[in-house]
Amino acid sequence: MSTLKPLQIDIVSDVVCPWCYIGKKRIEDALALASDVPVEVHWRPFFLNPWVPREGISRDEYLTKKFGSPEAYKNIAGRVVAAAADEGLEYNSDRVKRQPNTIDCHRLIHWADAEGKAAQMKQRLMELYFRDGGDLTSTDVLAQAAADIGMDADSVRQRLATDEDVGLISALAQDASEKGISGVPTFVFAQKYAVSGAQPAEQLARAIRQISAEINQAA
Repeated sequence: MSTLKPLQIDIVSDVVCPWCYIGKKRIEDALALASDVPVEVHWRPFFLNPWVPREGISRDEYLTKKFGSPEAYKNIAGRVVAAAADEGLEYNSDRVKRQPNTIDCHRLIHWADAEGKAAQMKQRLMELYFRDGGDLTSTDVLAQAAADIGMDADSVRQRLATDEDVGLISALAQDASEKGISGVPTFVFAQKYAVSGAQPAEQLARAIRQISAEINQAA
């Protein structure tokens, strides 16, 4: 039984951010590399595209507004697809047909956290979006994603039809912005050291060890 004080790691990210998809795999690899360090991981919401309406928009409209045209994104996508593949992940950008507002995804992750399944929910939503081109604006898709990780789909469907935790998620995302987080993923260690970007697993593992040692020396 470890007597070390657990290191709190807050991971600020969005489910439609490709570098967050890659960053999730890298932080999990880092945790495996530093498996002797006790940690408490919290998944925090961020809105990569807060201007997208709740009902979502077509992917082509989104890519045109953000990058100028769907074709302009293809060059950018190639680099991300390759980086994802290096981590054993699939990013099939051509399958994505609808760009969601992600507040409902973040609500799902929050509700899954109460069952100790936040990371599983996050992973499932990211796989649906990046690998399968799933429509994350669909209540049916979200309810099925919840069922896939062992949550009650009917309960989730009912909760999604309400405004439950919309204010909470919005406030958490706003808090991240007010703290200066503008790019994701951002990994916040011990509530005071922030590492931005999908850094290599070895680098993240080194940070985990160093900061854990520091907080335990100070304890």
